Amino acid sequence: MLKIRLTRLGDKKSPFYRVVVAESRSPRDGKFIEVLGTFDPLVTENAYKIDKDKTLEWISKGAIPTDTARATLVKAGILEPIPYKPKANATAPKPKEKKKK
Repeated sequence: MLKIRLTRLGDKKSPFYRVVVAESRSPRDGKFIEVLGTFDPLVTENAYKIDKDKTLEWISKGAIPTDTARATLVKAGILEPIPYKPKANATAPKPKEKKKK
């Protein structure tokens, strides 16, 4: 199974990430298939440099973004956010009272 995920680069306390397509069984910073772009969390402007065409092509081929990668792609403007749907029964059930003997 192919995943779109982040690999960490950079020194201690100065992270820098690559957005890559990798096999789900490979390690986080291990072997990958293709680099889709970069993400620098320490920069306030232009932190996301991700190729939209490559990303959408891999998603159409069946690559699934991880939760963190999906959030990164949403912030970069490549994917649409998943709408929040509250559950039908939003109230929690009341705990049953113990009978006294």
